[in-house]
Amino acid sequence: MSLYIDIHALQTLPPSNINRDESGAPKSAVFGGVNRQRVSSQAWKRAIRNEFKDELDKLQVGTRTKRIVDITIARIEEIDKSWLEATGKEAVVKTITEAFKSAGIKKIEPPKAKEGSEEEPELPRTDYLIFLSNHQIDKLAHWIVENNGAKISKRDAQGILDSDHSIDIAMFGRMIADLPDYNVDASVQVAHAISVHGAEPEFDYFTAVDDEVEKKEETGAGMIGTVQIMSSTLYRYATINIEQLKDNLGETMATSAAVAAFLRSFVTSMPTGKINSFANHTLPEALVVSVRDDRPISFVNAFEVPVSDKGEGGRRVQAANRLAAEAKAIEEAYSSPAKKTFVLGIGEVNKELEKIGEPATLDAIVNGVTELVESESSK
Repeated sequence: MSLYIDIHALQTLPPSNINRDESGAPKSAVFGGVNRQRVSSQAWKRAIRNEFKDELDKLQVGTRTKRIVDITIARIEEIDKSWLEATGKEAVVKTITEAFKSAGIKKIEPPKAKEGSEEEPELPRTDYLIFLSNHQIDKLAHWIVENNGAKISKRDAQGILDSDHSIDIAMFGRMIADLPDYNVDASVQVAHAISVHGAEPEFDYFTAVDDEVEKKEETGAGMIGTVQIMSSTLYRYATINIEQLKDNLGETMATSAAVAAFLRSFVTSMPTGKINSFANHTLPEALVVSVRDDRPISFVNAFEVPVSDKGEGGRRVQAANRLAAEAKAIEEAYSSPAKKTFVLGIGEVNKELEKIGEPATLDAIVNGVTELVESESSK
């Protein structure tokens, strides 16, 4: 039986620019014929992955980089620095490079050195980003040290790099165009967050003062500029395919830990664009988490008609009302209730959400969902 965890959130941002387009403006999209603020799924997935570092052990997460040789040799140095020094860094770099080539990652060469540069040449890099778990890097580093730098077979290299996937790889997937055998199907889908109301960017005009000029009682700015900003209440949605996640990780307890980490990180994460300028550190005012055994269901169409800012309780309460009404209407129309729904709301928002689920704290939601996952996965 398939099992899905649907996560819905309403989150209000003050004036900020957490995710911008090529012109520097906050990203946007048209929905319901109205321009909305948008935060891309890629931006929020990266924020969630970064949050995983606080939720999970180092070996349970991965690294996406072109510098796979750098991180492997750094791990070898941690394992046995004396062996690295005795063998010689250049020889070990060659061994690592050949190991990745044996695994099928052929495009791995040192970047071209700058003409006339006296700096130490940089280590080989891949042509594209490679997503590897820290456990996979750790196993390869140990193999090289334990086998005294011997040449690794294709079979062993592929076995190391295509097993023991980290939680973030198991959730967000891995795609290597010229090595499809290493591809991992994502078990998590994250929607682009969009504002529940119409939104247009504004321009923030700013100046910077030259401190030394100011001491001399001179006037004028040392620098002037503008940055585009937006503020909005966003609808965020993600879903976890538990069957796919379990297939990627291989065990129920790891699946449960992954779900717990994702739920917490979905709530607490924030893309960092311009965050030093605006300090937009908010948390969702509404959270709805449903465990389903039929299919994932987004409630985004609750906001196809933009929410007004003139109604009773303000935009946040109206948005929560819309969210609850959409959830109830879909459940009644399709006779497809969730197995269990938990809700969390701040202040007046909670009154609307109690109509569709069991009120709970974040800790209680995480515990309740993971218990259900463990129970259903063991059947």
